[in-house]
Amino acid sequence: MFTTAFDFQITLATVLFLLGVIVLAISIFILTRQAIGRDIQTIATETTKLAEKGISENIAGLVGNASSLINALHDLSKSNAGIGVFLVFLAIAMLTTAYFISKNLGMVP
Repeated sequence: MFTTAFDFQITLATVLFLLGVIVLAISIFILTRQAIGRDIQTIATETTKLAEKGISENIAGLVGNASSLINALHDLSKSNAGIGVFLVFLAIAMLTTAYFISKNLGMVP
């Protein structure tokens, strides 16, 4: 398939570059979707109002369920942000590796 090591390194650099660009696009999509998605924020606001009403009317079960929902929404937003940031770092690592492979081959000044 590859006749020389040079061909292999060119192919490897190209594949890493393309994967890095794809992963970067996916991570940007994940992070912007979280920033744009105001549904979670709306649910959290309504849940807070529900909890306040439950406290004023002494409904303990309602307050407990509302706080569980708030904690679940908080964990959801943290995990989405964590995945997005991890993918950004992965993309940067792939692009950097592709650059150094290309530089080693003398393709990049």
